[in-house]
Amino acid sequence: MRIVRSLICVLLVLCGGAAFSGCGYALAGRGSTLPANIKIIGIPLFTNRTTVFNLESTLTMKVRSEFIGRSKYTIQPEANNVDALLSGEVTAVTIQPASINANQLASRYAITMVARVELKDMKTNMVIWDNPSLVFRQEYDAVGGQASTSAVDPSAYFGQDTNALDRLSTDFAKSIVSAILEAF
Repeated sequence: MRIVRSLICVLLVLCGGAAFSGCGYALAGRGSTLPANIKIIGIPLFTNRTTVFNLESTLTMKVRSEFIGRSKYTIQPEANNVDALLSGEVTAVTIQPASINANQLASRYAITMVARVELKDMKTNMVIWDNPSLVFRQEYDAVGGQASTSAVDPSAYFGQDTNALDRLSTDFAKSIVSAILEAF
């Protein structure tokens, strides 16, 4: 009987200790914040140095939406009267065949986008987070009539497959916002 009581006491102590101790983990993007003075983030229209029509609008809209959905910060579309400013510039977009079918035509394409993104504290004029040469790569299935064995003009590809542009923009926005929120 004494062994049973001792065993119960040991189990109670272990269970109580486990209940009051934390594991130290937090959900990604939820346990971290930017500096305390940041409340309003301005995200003006990104700059587009490529031939892909409307890429800057789509990327900017997706980044704003991702910030709104994943953070407590107020997001403004302009650079005035904000605590921090997120600016972005797309410098290149290339599309190359990633896989070739039996007829020697591309069945998948690798889309590579190069961008510069910077988050700056407007009060201190200090860069909080940046990536001067962010390379983002995704693969997509070839769209009807768009298969070839050479490089493809990005604006022509996205003109035929706007869903690929939307998916690329969504993945880009998630990556940027995660990197910024989880860096702190």
